[in-house]
Amino acid sequence: MRASVLDPPLVAFCIQNTSATWPRRLAGAARLGVSVLGAGHSGAARSLGSKDSDRFVGLTTKTTCEGALFIDGATAWLDTCIQDTVLAGDHAIVILRVHGLTIRPQVSPIGFHASTFWNLAATPC
Repeated sequence: MRASVLDPPLVAFCIQNTSATWPRRLAGAARLGVSVLGAGHSGAARSLGSKDSDRFVGLTTKTTCEGALFIDGATAWLDTCIQDTVLAGDHAIVILRVHGLTIRPQVSPIGFHASTFWNLAATPC
């Protein structure tokens, strides 16, 4: 069986309509960096999700020439631009076109469920 190729490659996320950061800093950006946070990033995730004025204090970041910003040590980086935005109730669905992908398989991704961060280490099939 042959794997299908997404053309163009897309990823999506939802943004609350009351967000102040999205319209002021992100919606008009030429490129957006998506960092899939990994083991050891629970503090970074809490900082980035806060409403504090400078969420990046203490974080090491990298910015591409096109302006995509990434968190150092993440398990994956997606260099993206906004493809489309769809209004959906009290949120908007933001569809991003992926221009580049960097994967660090040695770093286990984390997830957030029941107010706890979980290590999503790969398990054998």
